[in-house]
Amino acid sequence: MQKHATGYDYVPDGGSRKVVKDGELKFAAAGLDHGHIYAMTQGMLSTGAECKYVWDFDKNKIAEFQKRFSFIKAASSLEEILSDPEIKLVANAGIPAKRFDMGKKVLSAGKDFFVDKPPFTTLAQLEEAESLAKETGKKYMPYFAERVHNEAAEKANELVKSGAIGKVLQVLILAPHRLSKNARPEWFFKKDLYGGILCDIGSHQFEQFLEFTGCDEAEILSARAENMANPEYPELQDFGEALVKTKNGASCYCRVDWFTPDGLPVWGDGRTFILGTKGYIEIRKYIDYSKEGNPPQTLYCADSLGVRRIDCRGLGFPFFANFALDILNRTENAMAQSHAFAAARLCLNAQLKADQNFNTKNPS
Repeated sequence: MQKHATGYDYVPDGGSRKVVKDGELKFAAAGLDHGHIYAMTQGMLSTGAECKYVWDFDKNKIAEFQKRFSFIKAASSLEEILSDPEIKLVANAGIPAKRFDMGKKVLSAGKDFFVDKPPFTTLAQLEEAESLAKETGKKYMPYFAERVHNEAAEKANELVKSGAIGKVLQVLILAPHRLSKNARPEWFFKKDLYGGILCDIGSHQFEQFLEFTGCDEAEILSARAENMANPEYPELQDFGEALVKTKNGASCYCRVDWFTPDGLPVWGDGRTFILGTKGYIEIRKYIDYSKEGNPPQTLYCADSLGVRRIDCRGLGFPFFANFALDILNRTENAMAQSHAFAAARLCLNAQLKADQNFNTKNPS
């Protein structure tokens, strides 16, 4: 099994699903602070889209990016990208607190925006983005990778939508990540820059709550964020949890943390459990101890048909092909804009609730 030490350098291989013609969809990668930009770029390239430019303030980051994507030209400035009429989309994985600043420029320039999670760190940013998206008609699309770039999660969504397990009653998500302190940039430990653990890696989980329950309205019942074991970084939240209830009555709980042990060959043993009235699903996203070789992308389903183990590797990632076509056709098949904003609002509200009790001066 291929080892992935950290989540930020993880680029899933879902194969190619070319849905756009040569030259029909050109995009740029601008803002390379987080390694997710590599997976975002690869995902779009797999659809037949062409990445025309890469840009960042830091030329070293551009050089690293071009080691993987040597065919992508470095833009002389951000303005070169924003003024190029051929560019329809800009992908960004900047510092979280600064992502909206880039998104505002991109939408105002008449282009769609594909942004790493979290797409916002404040509700004020979200509210302005909602107005700007409505005004311009352009997309502000977050990269919620733990669902849209995971084959087992997408297969689970397909089963849920087909009614295989009946009405969803509860979604439980365990989402540990590897901290890799020595590999992290300075901004990673500054709360006003990364947004807090529920805002950051928790954003994936809140999007999945809404998607799997089929409801975009939810309330935060409880939320907690702590610094459990990293006192040298007082602003780091290394543990978070939240309890959510959707308007249609489903219960949702997530635990997010930075405590993946060094011996684990992947960056986190992410698991999702979906309970329905007629069955349940367990997703083992990145490792499955029950099988030789510990393969990733495994799904277990118990329903009226019996118990099934489904190896989801090779099923691909429909989000990217759908998103590429959405850009060209102005449709919403990959993800509705309202859903993306609803997920962002839920994680921000959870973070605000958790921060009421978080003390950066005296971490636990």
